[in-house]
Amino acid sequence: MAANQGTDHSGADGGPVRHIPVMLAEVLEALQPAPGKLIIDGTFGAGGYTSAILEAGADVIALDRDPTAIAAGQALVERSAGRLRLEQTEFSKLDDFAPEGGLDGVVLDIGVSSMQIDEAGRGFSFQKDGPLDMRMAVSGVSAADVVNRAKVNDLIRIFSFLGEEKQAGRIARAIEKKREEQPFRTTFDLAHLIEKVTPRKAQDKIHPATRVFQALRIFVNDELGELAQALFAAERSLKPGGRLVVVTFHSLEDRIVKTFFGDRSGKASGSRHMPMVAEKAAVFEYAGKPMVAAGEAEAARNPRARSAKLRAGIRTAAPAGKPDLSLFKLPSLASLSKIGA
Repeated sequence: MAANQGTDHSGADGGPVRHIPVMLAEVLEALQPAPGKLIIDGTFGAGGYTSAILEAGADVIALDRDPTAIAAGQALVERSAGRLRLEQTEFSKLDDFAPEGGLDGVVLDIGVSSMQIDEAGRGFSFQKDGPLDMRMAVSGVSAADVVNRAKVNDLIRIFSFLGEEKQAGRIARAIEKKREEQPFRTTFDLAHLIEKVTPRKAQDKIHPATRVFQALRIFVNDELGELAQALFAAERSLKPGGRLVVVTFHSLEDRIVKTFFGDRSGKASGSRHMPMVAEKAAVFEYAGKPMVAAGEAEAARNPRARSAKLRAGIRTAAPAGKPDLSLFKLPSLASLSKIGA
């Protein structure tokens, strides 16, 4: 689940960690792990953040819904001398693992991991031919189910909102026509159709299939809903002084995190056209700047870091706010929940 990136390096205890996570130094500065602290890494991935947190002396409960990530992390568990616990679950359920006294920190690295992208059999990448799957938990509705069974108007909604794809209508109608002849089974089946319908122009910086694949991945894994619920779960789980650190990679994710911290900071809102809304007790205070981007050197070294944004807050003693999803103004996709049934 975590978007851990980069090249091989050694973990906290000399073991290998496949990828260097994005903005590692900035995450550690905001999270402030130390001996005696307990931190949840909600997006374990390849274990990059977890290894660094263990190295700083804190204990870790690491979560990931991908069974392959959990299996790969067992070696790190064995080397951690009891300081690391791994759980296969969605990070929206992180408060199920918080002790009665609360957590000292929560870190979330949102999106798809390099391990998932690199494995053709997972079906996340349009650059590798494999089954059209994209399921992080390896269960439930797949991307192929959505592409082959969703109504055209539903596909348009998915592509236009979750992928911000301007050609959503043209692509959805082409999918409908093609699947009548033969169902989509592989990533190349879909990617080649999109290339044909919306050929790449000289000035285009990304592949024509990028946004559609992003939209399908987000929808299949309910990534925005999971993120929203994880923020509420962290709010309930952190003790006063505990820190929440979130790294995002595209505007939809960042908008949710920005909205959450803005609402929970307790600041008054309003304008000269609208009445002021009274301040409420702050549940979080900003930990440094409201947003930090990856540095120029890291962005040059790792292209995936170019869009990364970090937001962090420090929990106050105020009661947790209401876990109201309407705060994020997400569109209802409930009518699509039975796809693949």
